[in-house]
Amino acid sequence: MSSRFDRFTGTLAPLPIQNVDTDQIIPASYLKVTDRSGLASGLFCRWRYRDGDPDGEPIRDFVLNRPEHQDARILLAGDNFGCGSSREHAPWALVGYGFRAVISTSFADIFRSNALKNGLLVVPVTEEVSASLFDAVAADPAAEVTIDLEAQTLRLPDGSRTAFEVDPFARRCLLDGTDQLGYLLQQAPAIEAFEAAHPSRLDTRSA
Repeated sequence: MSSRFDRFTGTLAPLPIQNVDTDQIIPASYLKVTDRSGLASGLFCRWRYRDGDPDGEPIRDFVLNRPEHQDARILLAGDNFGCGSSREHAPWALVGYGFRAVISTSFADIFRSNALKNGLLVVPVTEEVSASLFDAVAADPAAEVTIDLEAQTLRLPDGSRTAFEVDPFARRCLLDGTDQLGYLLQQAPAIEAFEAAHPSRLDTRSA
């Protein structure tokens, strides 16, 4: 699991494309792996490289290949990001590349769930906030935002703040730097104490 996510400040990689589906995020040819190894190179590979080959020539005008966005760790995406198939490899590829969060006006439900389970925060914003962010990055690629997960606020480049919603359980896991299994393991002492105080009612003795 990734490190704890509390407050994070960073620049934005603008991707003003609506309905980006999971096949565009990571093509099906990468689904043969069952871990995250090598998925970063496949992220948006059809848009990043000629012929979609990571060993090929980078497409210079694609956002992830532009020098001013090389260090961006927050993806600013268009509406309905992550639609399409349910592949968990999509958030794996984004996290593997180095993204900590994705900001959009809306996310596909399954992608949102997969992202939060894998340490990638999804931040829903209004159309007005989204437009202001795209404008800010166009004016200054070094413009930064701050995501405060504890307070559930997004500080915009002009200093204003807007609130966002996130699933409470996913928020807890992100703040703790754990996942669902890790959360359950953290409860082991409480589970053991409960079992000790409530012995089994089944009589295992022979009749």
